[in-house]
Amino acid sequence: MEKVMKLASERPVVIFSKSSCCMCHTIKTLFYEFGASPAVYELDEMPRGRELEQGLLRLGCSPSVPAVFIGGDLVGGANEVMSLHLNRSLVPMLRRVGALWV
Repeated sequence: MEKVMKLASERPVVIFSKSSCCMCHTIKTLFYEFGASPAVYELDEMPRGRELEQGLLRLGCSPSVPAVFIGGDLVGGANEVMSLHLNRSLVPMLRRVGALWV
């Protein structure tokens, strides 16, 4: 869990993902289309990805991916991110942490 939080605080937007996960792909695409450049950690391609996945589960991420952190804070998974987007809260949140310039 400590390693997850360290990685999550290194960039304005961090996404923990798996390369085979369609919802992960959808969430990453959403952020890229906004013009954000999230740090993306593909857990299934990392030597210690399983440990990070266990840390995400301990933080309450269920399923463990996608897990989105904005400004070092856990936002949640696909449902939470899409809810923020639909109620027009996501873009202002991204601007506040410096992930978007415009």
